[in-house]
Amino acid sequence: MKFLYDFFPILLFFVAYKLGGIYVATGVAMVAAVAQISYGWFVKKQVENMHWISAGLILVFGGMTLVLHDPVFIMWKPTILNWLFALVFAASAFFGTKPLVQRMMEHVLTVPTPIWHRVNWAWVAFFVLSGAVNIYVAYHYSQDAWVNFKLFGLMGMTFVFMILQGIYLARYAENTAEVVEAVDAKDPERPS
Repeated sequence: MKFLYDFFPILLFFVAYKLGGIYVATGVAMVAAVAQISYGWFVKKQVENMHWISAGLILVFGGMTLVLHDPVFIMWKPTILNWLFALVFAASAFFGTKPLVQRMMEHVLTVPTPIWHRVNWAWVAFFVLSGAVNIYVAYHYSQDAWVNFKLFGLMGMTFVFMILQGIYLARYAENTAEVVEAVDAKDPERPS
């Protein structure tokens, strides 16, 4: 469910593009981002920072796309978002006591501190690469290809990266058995 909630604007952008083109899709994504923030604010009583940042970028770059009637602005949005995330993850290595990835995941997994730093830098590299690939596709392929890449390519890249990260972290995890036992205890019907 959280996956659908997180990708709600992207999914609606994709469907709207297929039905009405880039400008309709941009408007739909802007409305979807506002709806996502509103739902988080009024129903869940919490809005994740990622949703605020993404909505802000959709509204700014989407607004520029609609006002200037130029789709290049909305095409830059995923690149800017990924590069902002890269910057935040990189900065977290120098400010504070823990890298951002450790702060996000240490409640689930315990690994040595140097491993958290490596994984944090891997996320930085991933975000930089994702942003670069997005803009490469935007400028070297058709708009249809870019829209398909925006949904399937970026999501696929993220999925593969997360699987590789999980495999890497599992090698160093100190409490993997406890995590599995905790999951099994919450869901006794789950096959082992």
